[in-house]
Amino acid sequence: MRDEYIKEAQKVIQDPNVLINVVSRRVKQLRRGSRPLVESLEKLSPEDIALREIVEGKISYELHTA
Repeated sequence: MRDEYIKEAQKVIQDPNVLINVVSRRVKQLRRGSRPLVESLEKLSPEDIALREIVEGKISYELHTA
C-alpha cells in the first residue's frame, strides 16, 4: 500500500481500526469481481484502489453500536 494513500485516507477515516475494516471489506469485494469506483492510468493493487475510493469519497461507512 502506498504511504500517501494511507495518509490521505486517514484524514477521511481517523480511527485506524475502522479504516482497516473498511479497506479490508472493500478489498474482498474487489477481489470477488466488483468494479473499482476510481480510474487510474496505472495498475493499482486492490488495497490502493480501496484507499483511493475512500480519499475520493466514493465509499461511505456506518458505525453500528451495540
